Amino acid sequence: MSVTSRYRDAWEGFWRDAPEEPGAVIWDAEPAVTAERHLVLFRPHLADPELPLVDLGCGNGTQTRFLADRFAHVLGVDLSVAALDHARRRDPARRAGFAQLDATDADAVRALHERLGDANVYLRGVIHQSEPADRRPVAEAVAALVGERGRAFLVELAESAKKVLADLAHDPAGPPPKLRPVFAHGLAPAEVADAALTELLHTAGLTVLASGDLPLATTESAPDGRPIELPARWLVVGAGPGRP
Repeated sequence: MSVTSRYRDAWEGFWRDAPEEPGAVIWDAEPAVTAERHLVLFRPHLADPELPLVDLGCGNGTQTRFLADRFAHVLGVDLSVAALDHARRRDPARRAGFAQLDATDADAVRALHERLGDANVYLRGVIHQSEPADRRPVAEAVAALVGERGRAFLVELAESAKKVLADLAHDPAGPPPKLRPVFAHGLAPAEVADAALTELLHTAGLTVLASGDLPLATTESAPDGRPIELPARWLVVGAGPGRP
């Protein structure tokens, strides 16, 4: 299967309209408060840190470039060609590689695994923004890419984030400026229940090796000036026992 044209068009439109300036997109937070924190949790569970690292859903590549300075071979992949254009423009030194990938396309995912071999995977906020029919294929893509030796680090909004976002969206002053494009392009964050996320990963043949809670930093502030952090869960997963 592959994602719907509506969903693909929504992301293309979002990234075509996104400003170039660092931090202009709500989730484009500095690596110091995102990937750097995540690596502290991820590294102890890496069975082989020399494997290629795939940043799945890399967007404009902010975290990809950070990861490329810490791993030998880093590839950022995204559904949106417009997002990858941003990523390449912001990486003139070509620290990382970038490629288009529909993570729900099993053949394309399989071809990438055949090219790279088993890989470690970094996935930040992809499943909770996927359409319901796409969530299981994305989890299966993670399983396919890690193979037997890789590990994946996932960060997804907790279900409690939905109320936080709803309160922001319905503020009398209107949603914060950086949140408006998310809704305007028909993207729906925080749509996956906590238990459903774990079940998706299990069904895909993955075992949760570690998990916890860690707020997801954004680049936006609430009307009272407080930095907005969204409730989120992190998980480290690997191949499950007896997985075919």
